[in-house]
Amino acid sequence: MAGTSGPPAGQGTRQAIRPTSLSVPRGTAPGQFDHLDGKTAHGLVRHCEAYRITAVIDSHCAGLDAGLLLDGSANGIPIVPSLEAALALEGERPELLIYGMAPATGLMSPPERQVLLQAMAAGLDLVQGLREFLNDDPEFAAAAARHQVTIRDVRKVPALKDLRLFSGAIATVGCPRIAVLGTDGAIGKRTTATRLVQALNQAGIRAALVNTGQTGLMQGGRYGMPLDAIPSQFCSGEVEAAVVQAWEQEHPQVIVVEGQGALSHPAYLSSTFILRGSQPQAVILQHAPRRQWLSDFPHVAMPTPASEIRLIEAFTATRVIGLTLNHELMDDAAITAAIALYEAELGIPVSDALSRPPERLVQMVLRAFPALAQTQTPNPAAAD
Repeated sequence: MAGTSGPPAGQGTRQAIRPTSLSVPRGTAPGQFDHLDGKTAHGLVRHCEAYRITAVIDSHCAGLDAGLLLDGSANGIPIVPSLEAALALEGERPELLIYGMAPATGLMSPPERQVLLQAMAAGLDLVQGLREFLNDDPEFAAAAARHQVTIRDVRKVPALKDLRLFSGAIATVGCPRIAVLGTDGAIGKRTTATRLVQALNQAGIRAALVNTGQTGLMQGGRYGMPLDAIPSQFCSGEVEAAVVQAWEQEHPQVIVVEGQGALSHPAYLSSTFILRGSQPQAVILQHAPRRQWLSDFPHVAMPTPASEIRLIEAFTATRVIGLTLNHELMDDAAITAAIALYEAELGIPVSDALSRPPERLVQMVLRAFPALAQTQTPNPAAAD
């Protein structure tokens, strides 16, 4: 993918066309843009403040519009079969390529390495969020020096001496904190959190987002950290510090914290640190009604929303104020039916951040925090 706009917050302003996502073949298999492992690319196509996306590279879906494939609405971002095709598109030449995959292993395959090396040889900077750091890889480090390009390893965290332990400073944050958690990984928590913050700001309620994963940081997130790359002793403290930073710098009326994994997930503990570090007064839960098994663990059955809510509310002093749906494998009628079913079962508002009006997310928050309605300010942009 490629685009124009400034780089991530705090790095100044550099106007440039930049490819910001890459989904490439694994060996002889087709590409991954239409699979769960392409979720980083999905996020960048749907929303990106740091770059203007101009193309997605995927041999299997080439010729399609990225927005039409993802959400049924064209956004003018073409899917092309190769790096060469992306570089041949009309307009300004791209300057940067982002590896847009998020495999469970956190590692890239040999064919993917070759594509990234080819991109560097073509003069493109790299951004990638895997667990292997390309700046530490002799082949990539040498290629960066040879071609005078840069590599940003998004998941590389500060030195141990610079990481923060939990301090209790979260008590100084004077606004509601809402965590968007889920019943599985790769289920849409970041997308819902992003849409929620956008909807609140459009409604005149100042909201800030704390990202906890590499995709949100690539999108230009101002606050946050790649939580699953941080040593566990510091995870709660780093979440706390990011929330405190958002409060001190913006004094928003609401802070939304992006969730990771699921509290019930047998392989991921990130949700525990998010709940302990941010101490949210409320949780919105994301669920995929048609998903029967955990995405990376096909032998483990999905939890129900009811069981996850019980676990969350037993684990920490918070309440689940709403349910949002991932509508994979569902048509509009099925979404409507699921909303009605879960509202009747759970007694909380239910919506879908992508297929239903964003105002429903705002009402979900106002129902839980009615005092916010007294502080809403008109948003001129919304009126336009």
